[in-house]
Amino acid sequence: MNITSAHPFLSTPFSFLVMGVSGSGKSHIGRQLAAETSAVFIDADDYHSPENVAKMSRGEPLTDMDRESWLKTLSELYREHQATGTSLVIGCSALRRHYRDVLRQGAPELHILYLHGSREVLLERINTRGSHFFAGEHMLNSQLDTLELPGTDEAIMCSIENTPKEIIDNFLDELSRRISETQ
Repeated sequence: MNITSAHPFLSTPFSFLVMGVSGSGKSHIGRQLAAETSAVFIDADDYHSPENVAKMSRGEPLTDMDRESWLKTLSELYREHQATGTSLVIGCSALRRHYRDVLRQGAPELHILYLHGSREVLLERINTRGSHFFAGEHMLNSQLDTLELPGTDEAIMCSIENTPKEIIDNFLDELSRRISETQ
């Protein structure tokens, strides 16, 4: 069975957000989800301003003001892809509900996959992943302190302890179930 017949909602353009703190696997899972669903993948980190990257590289957490234009850019990317009939998956921390609300301005039907993991597993992943401008325990703690957990009304939570295939299958199956309940 192909993926569209198993998940009919994938036959029309869709917008997915893969969210979580650093080390949760947003980029890895997002790329695989996009490949499996024939969508475009965008890593939100690629859209940070040079000032934001420099700040994070120095171990300074970003403020809401730092993130505002970045989030608006990502929201516009969702809008542009919807206008062209292209499905889009963005991997982005989207730590606060307000940030996710800004993203929904460009994609009102945004479906969110929240990657959840323990602090210990996240820190281990961060410490072993090589070069990345986000570094260290202090920055992870800052993100965990900032994180406003999405409710079940907003996102589908999947454990990073699962394999990428299990995460993607669980997300798509749960999303299919939720969509069918609302029709």
